[in-house]
Amino acid sequence: MTLIGLDNRDGKGRCRVGPNRGEEEADRSRVANGDSTVSSCSQTPYPEICNSFITSNPLPTSKGFRDVALSITLKQAQLAHNHISAMDLSSFDEPAKVAHADCAELYNNTISQLNRVLSSNSLEDTQTWLSAAVANHQTCQNGFMELNKASFMSSLPSMLSDFSKLLSNSLAVNKQAASAQSSKPGGARRLLSNGFPSWVSAADRKLLQSTTAASQANTVVAADGSGNYKTISEALTASSKLRSGTSRFVIYVKKGTYQENVQVTKTMKNIMLIGDGIDATIVTGSKNVQDGSTTFRSATVAAVGDGFIAKAMTFQNTAGPQKHQAVAFRSGSDLSVFYQCSFKGYQDTLYVYSQRQFYRNCDIYGTVDFIFGDAAVVFQNCNIYVRKPMSNQQNTVTAQGRSDPNENTGISIHDCTITAASDLKAVQSSFKTYLGRPWKQYSRTVVMKTSLDSLIDPAGWLEWSGNFALSTLYYGEYANTGSGSSTSGRVKWSGYHIMSTTDAQKFTVANFLGGGSWIGAAGVPYTSGL
Repeated sequence: MTLIGLDNRDGKGRCRVGPNRGEEEADRSRVANGDSTVSSCSQTPYPEICNSFITSNPLPTSKGFRDVALSITLKQAQLAHNHISAMDLSSFDEPAKVAHADCAELYNNTISQLNRVLSSNSLEDTQTWLSAAVANHQTCQNGFMELNKASFMSSLPSMLSDFSKLLSNSLAVNKQAASAQSSKPGGARRLLSNGFPSWVSAADRKLLQSTTAASQANTVVAADGSGNYKTISEALTASSKLRSGTSRFVIYVKKGTYQENVQVTKTMKNIMLIGDGIDATIVTGSKNVQDGSTTFRSATVAAVGDGFIAKAMTFQNTAGPQKHQAVAFRSGSDLSVFYQCSFKGYQDTLYVYSQRQFYRNCDIYGTVDFIFGDAAVVFQNCNIYVRKPMSNQQNTVTAQGRSDPNENTGISIHDCTITAASDLKAVQSSFKTYLGRPWKQYSRTVVMKTSLDSLIDPAGWLEWSGNFALSTLYYGEYANTGSGSSTSGRVKWSGYHIMSTTDAQKFTVANFLGGGSWIGAAGVPYTSGL
C-alpha cells in the first residue's frame, strides 16, 4: 500500500508527524523559560502531544492558547484529509473502498467543523461541533472494522493517532474556556421565558403547527407524477437552484412509497420534508453491512445539512434482522427536529450520529442498539417499539457512542413509552430486552418519566464486553413508571445512577440541548423542563 506525498517517515517507514530533535530541544528551552503555553498544555489530557505540536508549529503570539490549539488541530485534520484522499486504492476491494470513502467524507466534514469552531464566539456551539469531529474520527475507523477490513487500517496515516489526541486536547481546552465564560456575571446560558432551546425560527414554528403546511411548500414530490418531481433526491438537487441563500426550503412529499437512498448534504441547509403522515409517506431502502455497506453508509435517508426538519413521514430499512446493521435514518444535522415521524428497522434503526437533535411524537422500531450514535439528543413523547430479534439475540434499545469525557453528547429519553411491538408481544418471555449498553467508553443515556413495559429486564442495562466502560459510562433513570420500571434489581455499576431531580434536570430539553428557543421556534410542542 502506498501513500502519495508522504516523505516525513521514521526509520520504520511510518509517517512521523511531530517535532524533530531540534524542535524537542527548543521545547525544553521554552519549558526552562517558563513558557505559558507549556503550563496550558499541562491542563490537557495529552500534554506531551500538546507541547510537541505547539513548539513545532509556531503561530502568531496574538492568538490565545485555545485558538493556537484549535489551529494546530485544524492543520492536522487538513493533512489527514489530504493523505487519505491521495491514497493508492489499487489493492482495496469494494468494501474497503466504501470504508475509505467514509473517511474522506468524514475528514472533510471535520475540517468544516473546526473552521466553524475557530470563527465562532459561542463556546456552547463550539463544544457541539468539536464533539461531532470526535464522532467523525471514530466512525472513520469503525467502518474498516465492521467490514472486517481492519488490515487496511495500516494503510491509513499513523498520524491519525496523534490527531485523535489533539482533538481530545482541543475539546478539553474549549470546555475549560466555556466554563470560565459561564462563571462570569451574565455569562451563563440565557433561557427564554418558555425555557426551550433556540433552534427554530417563528416561521418554522408556524409551518410545523400548521395543518396546511404542505400548501406552503416550495416544491412538491409525488411518486404518481402529480408533483414537480417523482423523487425526493431530485427535489433536493433542485433546491439549490430554486432558492436564494440558505432560507428554509420546504419539500412536500405526497403520500406514496419512495424507494431511494436520500442524502441531505452539508450544503443543503434548512431543508424541511413534510409528508402526508406516518405510513402514508414512506421512504424505504435496504442497504446493510452484510451486503458490503458500512453502518454509516447504509442509511436509507441521511441528513448532514444543518437545520433539517422532518414531519409526518416514515423512514425505513427493510434489510431485516438477519442482515445486522441497517440504518433507516442517520442525522448529523445540527439543530435538527423530527415531529410525528416513524423510523422502522431492526439493528441500528436510528443513527443519532452527531450534534443537537430533537424528536417529538415519533415512533421508533428496532431490536439491537436501535437508537445509537453520539449526538446530544432528546426524545420526547415518543413510542419506542421493540421488535422480535433473531433467536440468538438480545434486544438493546440504545447504544450511545460518547468516546471522550468532554463531549457534550448523550441520549435523553423523556416522557416516552417503551413497549413490545406486535411481533414480539406473543414471544416476549423468550427474549431479554435492555435499555442500553455502552458502545463507547463514556456512553451516556438517561431514561426519565417514561413508561417501561414488562419486557425490560430487571437488570435494566447490559454490558458491552466484560467490564468495559462500566465505571466511566453515565446511565440514569428518573421517575419512570410501568411494570418494567422497578430499580430494585438494576445493575450495580458505579456508572449507573438512580437520579435526583437536580440530576434529571440536566438532561431536559432546556438544559441539555442548549439555551434559547430553537425548538420552540420550530413549532413543535415540547416540555422544556421535567
